[in-house]
Amino acid sequence: MAEQTIIDVTEQKRLNEAREAGIPWKKWGPYLSERQWGTVREDYSEDGNAWDYFTHDQSRSRAYRWGEDGLGGICDDKQRLCFALALWNERDPILKERLYGLTNSEANHGEDVKEYYFYIDSTPTHSYMKYLYKYPQREFPYRDLVETNRGRTREEMEYELLDTGVFADDRYFDVFLEYAKEGPEDVLVRITVHNRGSEAARLHLLPTLWFRNTWSWGDDDRKPTLREAEPGVIAASHHELGEYRLYCDGRPELLFTENETNTQRLWGQPNASPYVKDAFHAYVVAGQ
Repeated sequence: MAEQTIIDVTEQKRLNEAREAGIPWKKWGPYLSERQWGTVREDYSEDGNAWDYFTHDQSRSRAYRWGEDGLGGICDDKQRLCFALALWNERDPILKERLYGLTNSEANHGEDVKEYYFYIDSTPTHSYMKYLYKYPQREFPYRDLVETNRGRTREEMEYELLDTGVFADDRYFDVFLEYAKEGPEDVLVRITVHNRGSEAARLHLLPTLWFRNTWSWGDDDRKPTLREAEPGVIAASHHELGEYRLYCDGRPELLFTENETNTQRLWGQPNASPYVKDAFHAYVVAGQ
């Protein structure tokens, strides 16, 4: 018997519509950067040292210009409106908003991401996507990873996140993000968390919607807005994208801030407003 090929005609229909009719099935997808800090995209240094010019420590407080980053995130094809997930295990000194890794000078084999994450599934039009991130319940060993890897020679093995013991006794969370498109511009999001450890552990989930900062650089000062339209609903308004809404399940507490650099923290210069990029860290982690 000849081997039969099963074709998803629904997905083929979407592809045909995108190609032949210009229906924007590919407008929203997994285009959000895994890491924007420490890249040439955000390098304005005189010596071209991208790794040191924009560090991971700065990334939570300093507004990006050319892109954004996040965990398992999605955005439009010009990375203007973004959605991703932030986490906090009540042990880390900061929210887990983006992947962590070592720069070229910190690692014994060059720059290297020190995380465990998996892109499980995606259709060609991104009508369905699934992502997995493994988040330790113990404090994330940021300093240990830097100091141990920096002390090793090129001939030695790399010191990986698993080597730190942070996942011992399966004390971690499996965090799944799934996206399914009801239509070209209607995306459903499901977040599922499994505690793989033997004991109960607390995890804070912060699904986050934000605009890339396109207004602070002197080219176009038009500023998009996010506001609470009604309980559990965020209205997003952009001069090019138009109007969108994020509908939350239930009525969670909604937090708002601006995607503006915290100049006080980074350079000791007063902030123009208290609503800066890292305000969620202060509110959730520091209780301020």
